[in-house]
Amino acid sequence: MRRVVVDPRPDWQVTAARYGFRFHSVNGEPYWDESAYYAFTLQQIERDIEAPTGELHQMAMSLISEIVASEALMTKLAIPAPYWDWIAESWRHRQPHLYGRMDLVYEGNGPVKLYELNYDTPTSVYEAAFFQWIWLEEQQQRGVLSQQADQYNQLQELLILAFATIGKSLRRPFYFTAVRNSLEDQGTIEYLRDCAIQAGVHAEMIAIEDIGLSRKGSFTDLQDKVIGTLFKLYPLEHLFTDQYGSYLPRSGLQLIEPPWKAVLSNKGIMPLLWGRHPDHPYLLPAFFDEAPTEPLPPGWVRKPLFSREGANVQITLPDGECISSPGRYTQCPVIRQAFHPLPRFEGGYPLIGSWVVGDTPAGMGIREDATLITRDTSRFVPHVIE
Repeated sequence: MRRVVVDPRPDWQVTAARYGFRFHSVNGEPYWDESAYYAFTLQQIERDIEAPTGELHQMAMSLISEIVASEALMTKLAIPAPYWDWIAESWRHRQPHLYGRMDLVYEGNGPVKLYELNYDTPTSVYEAAFFQWIWLEEQQQRGVLSQQADQYNQLQELLILAFATIGKSLRRPFYFTAVRNSLEDQGTIEYLRDCAIQAGVHAEMIAIEDIGLSRKGSFTDLQDKVIGTLFKLYPLEHLFTDQYGSYLPRSGLQLIEPPWKAVLSNKGIMPLLWGRHPDHPYLLPAFFDEAPTEPLPPGWVRKPLFSREGANVQITLPDGECISSPGRYTQCPVIRQAFHPLPRFEGGYPLIGSWVVGDTPAGMGIREDATLITRDTSRFVPHVIE
């Protein structure tokens, strides 16, 4: 694993505009960063990233039946009781799921360590699946990269196959939704809708603010037509507390990701995994923190159950130095996880996002930050297999 400095394509922003990549910069700073790339060997990818991803995914999936059948565990995960039966029923029927991303620490030699699962509303899929592949092809054409260079990236092919597979089970009409004013979320659902259409699955888009509720308790589009299936790039835990969230269990609406993903997207899955697989080489010690207001001991990280994009993470380094990030998850239960540092390279600290489509490891993307906490502004850096 090496970080290789390289000249960006002089026309990369024009290319981004041509392909609809409207969120390539954040607050005037590049989010997409091709001034370097990370290089891996095929053995590093297959042995150290792809295989652990598959094993970790199966370990997490094997916990779902136990969790949804346990009031104590659902309470631990802070999932509201009115949604328990709905979540459990979605699992009993094995309602189809599309994808997820796990965040891994990797230093160039195994084993990886799992930081967390992002299994409900994972973002950066467009960058990982599509735009970094365009970068690879164009840099090969220009002679910057070898013709033998490759990428751990089957994401787009597997996404199209997944839509083709689950398409027959989706209630119609099928909509993709996200917050209207989020360029990143809108770009993500546009890309996923395109994958669905390539699979022969017709789908429309609607802003989540435009979804209505009928007198019978069904969710509707702008023409008051009942929505059959909704791909929502909007967190389940936010839906639970929204004004119309209580109608979800009785609405007949099919969701992607399905309700059972609420137990996997929760940081509480980390202490549950550790409790079932203590000392597993891919896991970090993790526990529900029963004293979240007490000082964090050196060598530990505190994470809210529903935190996203590094919000409200607290780290006390082994030497006692404290690092934290702001956010809105100040009243949320937390877990405590052993500190395991990201590797340090010239450009900062890279975090590997390893993707699963359905139940298949599918590819990866790398986010790089100047700090030990990966945030929504962390840069996306492409990779190659040498």
